[in-house]
Parts: sequence; C-alpha cells; structure tokens
Amino acid sequence: MADVAEYDFIVVGAGTAGCVLAARLSEGGAARVLLLEAGGQPPAAVRMPSVWTRSLQGSSVDWAGSTVVQAATGASIPWPRGRVLGGSSAINGMCFLRGHRSSYDAWPDAGAEGWGFDDLLPFMRRSERAPGRDPAVRGTEGPLTVAPASSHLPLAEATPAAAAEAGYPVVADINSGLETGFGWSDLNVVRGLRQSSADAYLAPALDRPNLDVVTDALVRRVLVEGGRCTGVEYGVGTEVFTVRCQGEVLLSAGTVGSAQLLMLSGIGPASHLREVGITPVLDLPGVGENLQDHPRSTVVYSAVRPIPQTEANHAEVIGLIRSDDSVRNPDLQVQLVEIPYYAPTLPPELPVPGQGYSLAFSGVTPRSRGRIRLATNGPATAPFLDPDYYGDPRDLDVMAAGLRIARAIGQGQALEPWRGEEVLPGPGVQTAEDVHRYLCKSLRTYSHQVGTCRMGTDDMAVVDTDLCVRGIEALRVIDASVMPTIVSANINATVYAIAERGASLIRG
Repeated sequence: MADVAEYDFIVVGAGTAGCVLAARLSEGGAARVLLLEAGGQPPAAVRMPSVWTRSLQGSSVDWAGSTVVQAATGASIPWPRGRVLGGSSAINGMCFLRGHRSSYDAWPDAGAEGWGFDDLLPFMRRSERAPGRDPAVRGTEGPLTVAPASSHLPLAEATPAAAAEAGYPVVADINSGLETGFGWSDLNVVRGLRQSSADAYLAPALDRPNLDVVTDALVRRVLVEGGRCTGVEYGVGTEVFTVRCQGEVLLSAGTVGSAQLLMLSGIGPASHLREVGITPVLDLPGVGENLQDHPRSTVVYSAVRPIPQTEANHAEVIGLIRSDDSVRNPDLQVQLVEIPYYAPTLPPELPVPGQGYSLAFSGVTPRSRGRIRLATNGPATAPFLDPDYYGDPRDLDVMAAGLRIARAIGQGQALEPWRGEEVLPGPGVQTAEDVHRYLCKSLRTYSHQVGTCRMGTDDMAVVDTDLCVRGIEALRVIDASVMPTIVSANINATVYAIAERGASLIRG
C-alpha cells in the first residue's frame, strides 16, 4: 500500500457534480484538489448526440447495473449510470430541464430549510448560458451552453400542435421551472456535439497545477479517525493507495455510489453493516433509504414515411402537465422520442429507427420509495438496487393517465401525416387490467435516481442543509442523492445547481 500527498479537498466521482466541484474549488490556485473517478477518458462516441441509446448505455462507460426483481412487475430493470469522466452527463439523453418550482418548494417542507426554488435559482443560473431566454430567471454566463436544437424535424414540429389539439398550452420556456405545458427542451448539445460536465467544467481546469485527476480509481472507503474524515483509500488496478485530506472529503459518486461508499466505510444502518461483515463507525440509518426514480413507459407508432436522422438527441419536445385536473402541481411528463423506444424485455419485432417513433411518459412526482443495500463488503461488488417501482399504487394510476394522454396526443391531426399503427401497447389494450399489465411489462427507468443520502434534520436524514454528513466532520455528500424528494423533470440541471451551491457553501 502506497501513501500519496495530502490535499485540501478530495472529490470522489467525476460525474456531473464532481466536475463542478473540482473546477470551482481549484479556482484561484489556493486549494489543492484531488478528483478521483472510477471510469476513464470518454471515447469518441460520447460526443455524438444521436447514439446514446445504442452505443453508450450498456457499454464500458456504463456501470451497467440492474435492479433486484421488482415486486410489482416480476422483472429486473436495467439501470444505466455513467462510469467515465463526466459521469451520467456523458451518457444521458442531454435534456437540460428544471423541475417545476413546486417540486423544489417541497424540499423545505421535508426538512431542507433554505433549499426551495428561489434559494436554488441563483445556482441554476450560475451553471448555464441560455441565449435568448429571460435573463431574470435563466443564466447568461455559465459554463454550460444550453438551447433547443438549432433545427427541428417536421415530426417534432408537429408534436406541440398535436398537444394543443389535446388541450395543452404551448409555452415559451418549458425549461424555466415556471411554466406547464409543452415546449422545446433545452439540450446540452453545442455545435452538434454533446457537452458533458467534463467538457464544460473540468476540461478548462485541467491545466491548473493545484488540480490532480486520477481515472480508473475505485474508491474503497473513506477514512474516519476520531469522528473526522481524514482521507480515502482507493485502488488503481491491483495497487491500493491512501490519500490524506486536511480539509474535506466530498462524495459525488451519485445516488448509488455515494450511499454505497458510506456503507463500505461503516457509516450507515448498523444492523445491515454487521450483516455484511462491516464494523459500524456511525449508525446512520437513513443511508441507502429514500431511493426514488421516475418510472417510464411509451406509446410506439410505426411511421408511414421515413423519419430523417437527427443530429440532436432524438427527444426535443417535452410536456410537463398534470395527470388530472384535481392534481395541484404538475406530476406527468410527456416526451416525443423520434425513434421506437421501449423496454428491452418487449418483443423485438418492432419498427427499427427511421420507421417509427414514440411518445414517452413518466410520473415525475412518484410516491414509491426504495432502498440500496450492500451485497458484500467488497467495493467491486454491485449493491442491491430496489427502487420499489409502483410500490405505492398511486404511481400506477398516474402512469395510466400518462398512457391515456400520450395516446390522445398521438392521435392528433397534426401527427396524421406521420402516424401508422399503434404498435405498443396496441389498440387491444383498453381495460384497466390490460393497461396496468402493459405498464408493468413496459416499465423502464428514466435514470433519474435520487434521495439515498437525503438532507434534513430528522433521524433518517444523512446530511444537514450544508450537505455535511451528520455525525462525521469534514465529510460532505454533494450530488443527486441529497434530494429529499425527486424534482418533476430530468435531474441533470438540478444536480449542476446542487454542486454549484455546494461549492459556494464550502468556500463560505
């Protein structure tokens, strides 16, 4: 075992949040920062926006995990997560969306005082450069350049009109967090190429002498002495290193990785740690609990004419709406996907890309809660992932409404020039029983996992509102895992804002 130099900050995970932290904390040259990433350098395919569905997920840049068999569906669900510089921002669908403000304003009610929409808005603006948007609510000078696609396919242009036929407004900036209806999604695509967190934040900082980046580095545990985190232990190949930190260790390994690493380090539910042979350092029962994700399904149509290939991301039109008039805040997202997009467990005799398209829908304020647990005490062993999809049956009701609404939009006159047959679920699926069966069979993750190290003040909270791990000094978690409740949109924009605010808290 080799010992290396001491740092002011050690950042674990070079995903969305980790790249922000490494860049911001190394500014000015005063603090020495180490960034550790389990993956490697991104391959060329990462930069191409249109290949994320077929070339990245399930590849060497993906942890390629799966859930345990879900009680409601009887099946295991693949869970893509980025294992590369840039993390999941390097393999995701590149939609840059804020949730509706109501989903952030729920955080203070859950114990995260000072983390409502207005509190987080300055950090959302700090991350982005959104030309042509309202500068009062959108950023003008951030590292990320975000905008709708520069040109739209005719199929995409027809979709907002079809949504309007179904009674939903078309809005100016569906990405702002202030509107509901349908609009053009902002994308992390710049001059035809994906812009990940590694591109926007890390690459400009790599020549700083006070920033070290180590790839292919699997962190095995954080080191705790006398109630204080003093460093980490990590491996590269067969070599194991100990690195010390005189400031703080910052976990940004994501909703799965940060909870897993805390438990491997003896910080978590004591009874579970003993079960897998780990001596508890701190009994923190909330670690790994409160797991949330957006369930997703699709209506798939064959196309009566070829759909041109796009240089964007296959998904430009987004709707954020209410599943029912009795619902106070938006709880459903509907998205046009310009290819046939469906769960891999469904029959393969469906249209190939270019011969079909999809209307995807997702319940974006799910009530179901799951957990993450260790399978063994080894850092290379994948943990058990149990989001408990549809564990709360109200989520299934929202998804049934999503299917009904997606079908209504799909049958709009504006889409008639493109529409062939409804391939999935098929016109024979009409009864409530058949709809529920299809929703279980077609379920896939939206890859928006959050919540396993949630912030708050109660006994199940893992971090406080400064993102410090409760009961351990000099250790913070700064990533999607700290969200008390999931936001009503794709989570990447929110993770950037959390990281920006985390950096600001650390720097005082």
